[in-house]
Amino acid sequence: MLDRLILDARSVDITRSGKQLLDDVDMQVRSGEHWALLGANGAGKSTLLALLGARMHPTRGQVHVLGHRLGRVDMRELREYLGHVDPRHEVTSPLPVREVVLTGLTNTPEPVPRRSLTREQIWRAEHLIDMLGIGAIADSPWQLLSQGERTRTLIARALMPAPRLLLLDEPATGLDLAGREQLLSRLCRLAAEHPELASVTVTHHLEDLPPHTSHALLLRNGQRLRAGPADDVLTTHNVSRCFDHPVIISRKDGRWSARSAPSAPNASTT
Repeated sequence: MLDRLILDARSVDITRSGKQLLDDVDMQVRSGEHWALLGANGAGKSTLLALLGARMHPTRGQVHVLGHRLGRVDMRELREYLGHVDPRHEVTSPLPVREVVLTGLTNTPEPVPRRSLTREQIWRAEHLIDMLGIGAIADSPWQLLSQGERTRTLIARALMPAPRLLLLDEPATGLDLAGREQLLSRLCRLAAEHPELASVTVTHHLEDLPPHTSHALLLRNGQRLRAGPADDVLTTHNVSRCFDHPVIISRKDGRWSARSAPSAPNASTT
């Protein structure tokens, strides 16, 4: 069902080792929404994503994920319904792409010994591999994959248990131009095929956002600066404040871009 509340964070603080990482942050995400989470280094983006992914508890405030309040639910069970993609995920064994994807069923780094797979599970893995455009490398070992191929493999892995929420932590990290564009085109296909799926994407760069991005939240020094529909939030004024740097934001064919505002000429000449 669309418009169902998936995430509900209210007045959230997170303090670790005496340092406040998040300060009074609110965020609500509904089915079918695709959020961008932007901010400078150290703004608290990955901390908030970990909170939304049931990987930590708030110091203060309430967080409901899929209707369950953190602190009153087994977080390990809750994470089975969340797809968390971290490009820094490590695979130490020479597993082929297909087996890496299948480990998403158990959320383990290696295949579980003597675990039998159903025909439906095998079909789903093949379907996701095709949808993410990695069918040609399905038998290639992890160590030989490019960063873009690894990211798309991890997205397919995260989707194996059919989560209701997909969390992407800087998915375009380390990608060249072609790799980024391939990733974004596959994310667009994913959104079209699964209209009920919600997502939150952490990024530093507006150019890394897919055109179906519907909402955005700007974090600055651990505080929510602005949040809401993407076109209302991702403006020249708001993004300049968020990064403490004058930029000009534009959008063409559904894609955003940012560039530095031209410097004012010197008031005096000699």
